[in-house]
Amino acid sequence: MKLLWIDLNCSYAHSSLALPALHAQAMNLPEVEWTVVRTTNNEPTGTIVNTIYSHHPDVLAATAWLFTHEQLLHIVGRVKALIPRVKVILGGPEFLGDNETYLSTHPEVDAVFRGEGEEGFARWLQVWDKPERWGEIPGLCFMEKPLQTFNEQLGVPMPFTSNGTVPQKIYHDGGLARVQEFDRLLPPEESPLFTWDKPFVQIETTRGCFNSCAFCVSGMGDPIRTLPLDVLRQRLHRIREHGIRDVRILDRTFNYHPRRAIELMNLFAEFHPHLRFHLEIHPALLPQPVREVLASLPHGLLHLEAGIQSLRKEVLDASRRKGTLEQALDGLRFLCSLSNLVTHADLIAGLPLYTLPQIYEDIRTLAGFQAGEIQLESLKLLPGTAMRRDAEALGIRYSPLPPYEVLETNHIACAQLQESRRLSRLLDAYYNTVAWQTLTRKLIINEREFLPQFLAYLTVHNYIDQPMSLERRGELLYLFCREHYPAYTIQATQAWIEAGLSLKKRPAEFVQTKRLQPPTNWQVLYGTYNDSLRLCYLPTGPDSQGYWYGYDSTSQRPAPIFKATVSI
Repeated sequence: MKLLWIDLNCSYAHSSLALPALHAQAMNLPEVEWTVVRTTNNEPTGTIVNTIYSHHPDVLAATAWLFTHEQLLHIVGRVKALIPRVKVILGGPEFLGDNETYLSTHPEVDAVFRGEGEEGFARWLQVWDKPERWGEIPGLCFMEKPLQTFNEQLGVPMPFTSNGTVPQKIYHDGGLARVQEFDRLLPPEESPLFTWDKPFVQIETTRGCFNSCAFCVSGMGDPIRTLPLDVLRQRLHRIREHGIRDVRILDRTFNYHPRRAIELMNLFAEFHPHLRFHLEIHPALLPQPVREVLASLPHGLLHLEAGIQSLRKEVLDASRRKGTLEQALDGLRFLCSLSNLVTHADLIAGLPLYTLPQIYEDIRTLAGFQAGEIQLESLKLLPGTAMRRDAEALGIRYSPLPPYEVLETNHIACAQLQESRRLSRLLDAYYNTVAWQTLTRKLIINEREFLPQFLAYLTVHNYIDQPMSLERRGELLYLFCREHYPAYTIQATQAWIEAGLSLKKRPAEFVQTKRLQPPTNWQVLYGTYNDSLRLCYLPTGPDSQGYWYGYDSTSQRPAPIFKATVSI
């Protein structure tokens, strides 16, 4: 049997664990020949389909993700038209809800898996050509031929149904598949289909989640299962041996258990400075022992994603988020105060009771906490989640098509959600960019109207939805400050210089570069001065007040390596 897996991602930098995780459990089945077509949403559909068609597979398998699902359906629909006999089977978090409507409206899909498919998929591969046995597979949902009875008057077999209708097919629901012995699964890295050429790898140290967030597929009562530390240590050694630097921990709540979190952090520290870890952490669950370990970790070891979602108690309560708001704010303030790690704070627009003015205010609060990054996302109502089930009662209108984004609620209008989307792009372009973060943070904290004003400026001039270079972003910020917040113009120029950008562009219009002699009374802010440095001078007031920058003339480094100030 020829199985072809469509490894469809948003970009080639991303990689799903689904393929190697499933293959690791089934790679010893001698009758299955695996082929992988790796592609992205940006590839022409016809090209992908032609590549798949050239292999003439018996089975077409893939994981449907929020941002690839639509493209995936375009691909499998065309392949099914070309190869009607091919069996199409999909899996992924989007099939955690009621799959009958999906299968009825997408006849090109023969079956979908609900839940954790490592064990069930391997079993299905052994009966893929025997649909009468598909009902034995936990988690498998499909449309099957109806039972038949004999019509004595007509003298022919007839489909049997309780209401007398004659359906073409009957829906079979295989329930929810769960892997009970998670620690006994072969790890994805054992599969030869595991990709080692990506900038990062993903690893689960725990499966399941103790939380019950109404918007999350992980909050559906999944039992928590963990991997032994010695197994994780062996896997991390293997990752290090392959030259990978970044590891993304997929645990939904890394610190659900304090002792386990401490053990994992100590394990991660063993691999410093060779590995860096990105993980999700609940800021409300930080007892003192966990805080002490976090504060003691080597610089750069952890990048934390703190899921705060909202700084409003009523919003968190409606979302069924565990932990009090006071605990979450205290924990977030602590995390952001640590200089040895980066804390990324999440907000979600479209949550019930959450308004646009509150989102703006929460961003100001997070900026005041010195959050390393602020991520503003739009809520997606995933199939199977409590919030999707209760959407009408909660006053939420959402797209029926992937990615199922919220379109409007009783507390945030459609136009306001579009504004929050543009606001998210502004945060990524400026606050979450090192070159512009310090100035953007000051403006957000000190100038209440800066965010809405700057967003309106970028929107009116059609910049916000366009890709912008680092230089273009800095130029726009400088021009905006010069016109609306002139007190910050010098700081905008300093940010421009320290980003290593051209001294011939407008943000550096007052910078002096010719025939400069260093003063005798400057105060060094960083670096060491020597006569070989190429100097520039930014005046900030009368009597030679200003900033001096020194560039290394012997290297190609564009940013200055020396900074000093002269003040009266």
